[in-house]
Amino acid sequence: MLSLNEVNEKYFDVLKEIGNIGAGNATTAIANMLGLRIDMSVPEVAFLPVEELGGAIGAEDEIIVGILLGVEEDIDGSMMFLMDMQSAHHIVNKLMMRPDDYSEPFDEMDLSAIKEVGNIIAGSYLSALSGLTNLTIAPSVPFVAVDMAAAILSVPAVQFGIFGDNALMINTEFSDDLGIKGHFILMPEEDSYAKILTALGIPV
Repeated sequence: MLSLNEVNEKYFDVLKEIGNIGAGNATTAIANMLGLRIDMSVPEVAFLPVEELGGAIGAEDEIIVGILLGVEEDIDGSMMFLMDMQSAHHIVNKLMMRPDDYSEPFDEMDLSAIKEVGNIIAGSYLSALSGLTNLTIAPSVPFVAVDMAAAILSVPAVQFGIFGDNALMINTEFSDDLGIKGHFILMPEEDSYAKILTALGIPV
């Protein structure tokens, strides 16, 4: 059975293109949500061992925001969107119409707004993947956490470990007057990965 460990250069390019399209969709959705003109840098895409995800994102003791969703319908798996605190405060302050330098701890309304942003970003990526494959793909209800990077990544590390040893990580930067940096991690289960490639016309 095919796994992410067997991904070759051809598959990597296909998934990178999906990441590009998904990031473009996410940029449009966030720009409409915030009422801003936002540009997006070309995302970096990498396959990493699950245990190396924390080191690739930053210091393990750095406080970050993580939004975890399940992937359902024709394919199954997990996905996570991670932001540093500066980016998360920037988005929330824009949505709540607060001063840019407001940095009090997030309340329930703030966390709800972050969850919605994560839902939009995840939905944009899944919509791109669904459009290219004609598969029905939907995100589950998102969970949001604000904690040290090591603590947040311990959750997907356990869940991703069920599906394989590697995860697809897409580093994306959305820019307006202040850059919004995010890390998008996707881990389809083995059966689902084969379905994606088959739907794209790639023999597995």
